[in-house]
Amino acid sequence: MSILSNYDSFDNEMQHLKRIVLEATRATRIMHSEKVQTLWSGYGEIKRYFLEGGTYPSVIVKHIRWPEESNHPRGWNTAISHQRKLKSYQVETNWYRHFASQTDSSCKVPQVLDVKGDSNEVVLMMEDLNPSGYHIRLTPKEVSLKDVKNCLTWLANFHATFMESVPEGLWPIGTYWHLETRPDEWKKMENEELKAAASKIDSKLNQAQFQTLVHGDAKLANFCFSADDRVAAVDFQYVGRGSGMKDVAYLISSCFDDETCAIYEEELLSHYFSSLSESWDTAIDFQLVKEEWLILYPYAWADFYRFLDGWSPGHWKMHGYSEKLTQQVLNDLSS
Repeated sequence: MSILSNYDSFDNEMQHLKRIVLEATRATRIMHSEKVQTLWSGYGEIKRYFLEGGTYPSVIVKHIRWPEESNHPRGWNTAISHQRKLKSYQVETNWYRHFASQTDSSCKVPQVLDVKGDSNEVVLMMEDLNPSGYHIRLTPKEVSLKDVKNCLTWLANFHATFMESVPEGLWPIGTYWHLETRPDEWKKMENEELKAAASKIDSKLNQAQFQTLVHGDAKLANFCFSADDRVAAVDFQYVGRGSGMKDVAYLISSCFDDETCAIYEEELLSHYFSSLSESWDTAIDFQLVKEEWLILYPYAWADFYRFLDGWSPGHWKMHGYSEKLTQQVLNDLSS
């Protein structure tokens, strides 16, 4: 294909997206756009469109395209990986179409404005959280204990909202590191004791009596903050059924190093369950849920540690605190 043909193809794609944006928002003009980020492994990109006229000053468009060749940054370019990503975008589409409207300001998510898709692409147009005040993004070096507690409050409200929900169209078992979807990583594990116990840890979490919908990728980078301590979350590719501890453990792991995790463990868990209690609106006995989920907290850490051991040995999250909780689980299973 010539350079000119490549340019024509790109220009046609841009015009295609612009038409979708203008029709959905009733804006009179797109003033300009900016790239927010490229999607993992080259599956498309997220852009912000600034608008004139219509209801919205700007919108976010997540444009997913199936690549001819994927380019995974850690080399996991397999058929299993590709199919997992395809399903994750189907799940995200279903989430925004059928579940997002059930949330409120206590667990704020962007509302979907339009969804279009075919066999080659998906276009998700969503509310831009920046004009609503959620314009602050934090890194682990910047995040405070208060910020993490605000994220835990979001998770508690989210888990309370979807307690015992049926994950129709979502992942039957939430989180992107779920064992069944990660056989390649399991095969490459170096910790043989943990590898042998992986299915038992998975079963312990999956067979929990009390289940909700988990975000599934509740890392710090997927939370947006406001100046007045409000929090919103994005990226729902791996939302599905599970114990709330999966989100809690994963969030904390994305924010703090091992020493800080250990120091604030009790305070953070206490805050989460206090927030969960305040948002509880179900006939289920809250105390029973708390007792079960506290037991599952180290299992959630061990489950994620299992994934890291195969996916990226030596990852910074494989620190002393996560090792301690993982060993605690292994001892429990062998006793």
